[in-house]
Order: sequence, then structure tokens, then C-alpha cells
Amino acid sequence: MKDNLYPIYDKMLTRQDKEALLKQHGLMVWFTGLSGSGKSTIAIALERELQKRGLLCRILDGDNIRCGINNNLGFTAEDRVENIRRIAEVGKLFVETGIITIACFISPTNEIRGMASEIIGREDFFEVYVSTPLEECERRDVKGLYARARRGEVKNFTGISAPFEAPENPQVVLDTSVKALNECVEILLEHILKIVKE
Repeated sequence: MKDNLYPIYDKMLTRQDKEALLKQHGLMVWFTGLSGSGKSTIAIALERELQKRGLLCRILDGDNIRCGINNNLGFTAEDRVENIRRIAEVGKLFVETGIITIACFISPTNEIRGMASEIIGREDFFEVYVSTPLEECERRDVKGLYARARRGEVKNFTGISAPFEAPENPQVVLDTSVKALNECVEILLEHILKIVKE
């Protein structure tokens, strides 16, 4: 077996080269929270504000990922872990290219988010807990998933028939039932711009 499985690695341009080109630092902004909490809504607004400031971003969203690279996964405990593992590996590639990567995934346990942080790198992992209460998420129920879960039609649904663990040490906590969208985005910008701007 060869000692170096990646013989071209040391010949490739470095992360520093990419970040110098983009004039920004790569970062993973990892949104976690219940379905309907506002993760994707905040992420879309944040992406627009970062773009206005000349910063390159990429959103990775649960629905889109599950229609593509993870379309073979269900919602068992094992599949949920594999879902996040794959997302973290893809996210790491973006971050190491100097891109501000915004991930929107329920990622319901501290263990699963810890795995994502380890893969991406703790120094590049900025965790945002969208702490909107279950009652409010269920009231919004834009996809009708909570109603279906209550009727037993959706198995292993986080918040109803599967648990959600609040993050232990997120960088930011946002409750969209009491904070307006623009307020959430301003809070995030205040933190993120200090990290990503050269």
C-alpha cells in the first residue's frame, strides 16, 4: 500500500491561495432547529446580505440535498447520521475553497452536530440554533409535515416522534417567534463579518 494515497495533494493550490483570490475566509455557518423554525428563511436572507458585501456564499439545504446526493437515504437513525456525514464532507470542500457555506439541517442531536464539526473543523464551524418553539413551528407547518406526523403518517419526525437536543454551546441563538428576520440577519452579520473579512 502506498504511503501517500493523494499524490497530487501537495501540488494543488492551498486554501490560503483560494482565500486570497476571494479576499475572504471560508466558514461553515451551520443552522440547526426544528422543521419550520426559520432556518432556510434566515439563510436565504443572510446569503443575500453577504453577497451585497462582495462575499461568495453557498447554501446547502436539507430539502435540496435529499433530492440529490442523499436521495437514497431515509430517516432512520443510521440514515440521519449518514446524511449529515455526507453534508459535512461536502461542506468541508466548500469551506476549504474559501466559500462561506450556509448549512440548514435539523441535525437533531449534539452527537451528530459534533460529528459535523469534527469533519469540517471546529475552528470553521459556526453554529446557529434557531430556537423557535415547537408550538410556533407546528402552527406554521408550511409543508404539512407536523399534521401528518401527528396522524402517524410520518415516522421518526423530529419534535413529534423523534427527539431534538438543543445545542450545548452555539455561537448564536435566534428565536424567530420573537425576533424579526432583519434582526436575525443583523445579529449574524455582526458575528460573521468579523470572521470572514480579510
